[in-house]
Amino acid sequence: MTEGEIKDPRAQLRFRAMDLLARREHSQRELQNKLAEHFPEQVVLLPEVIESLQRDGLQSDSRFAEAFIAARSRKGQGPYRIRQELQQRGVSAELVSRVMAECEVDWFQLAAEVAARKYGAKPCDSIQERARRSRFLHYRGFSGEQIQACFDGD
Repeated sequence: MTEGEIKDPRAQLRFRAMDLLARREHSQRELQNKLAEHFPEQVVLLPEVIESLQRDGLQSDSRFAEAFIAARSRKGQGPYRIRQELQQRGVSAELVSRVMAECEVDWFQLAAEVAARKYGAKPCDSIQERARRSRFLHYRGFSGEQIQACFDGD
């Protein structure tokens, strides 16, 4: 059965939402925006459909946040950048804080790995080089303390 064959608007929305969720986790806001874009005439039904998906365990902001943190940390992004991106995707600050605290990422080690991948084993030999590396790690979302720890061995 395809989306076009379904006559009930709620069923159409649910079918499309499940199709999106089958590809990857989505935050509630992301899912709502994508469905509203695809079904602008049925926007009033979205809260009801998304709530039913949450009740059935098909959509979870918590699960989305966990998957997002894992994926972004594997790409070498730091906690501040990840936190900001999650909040931009509609995940509440409280949920972000809880999931970040529960994740098993050693942010200090990750910062050191990212710096080593980018700059190799070559030590910082000037203030300008240290500033350049610090800016890079800061852009990636690492804290001043995590960045400082990268230079403690130099």
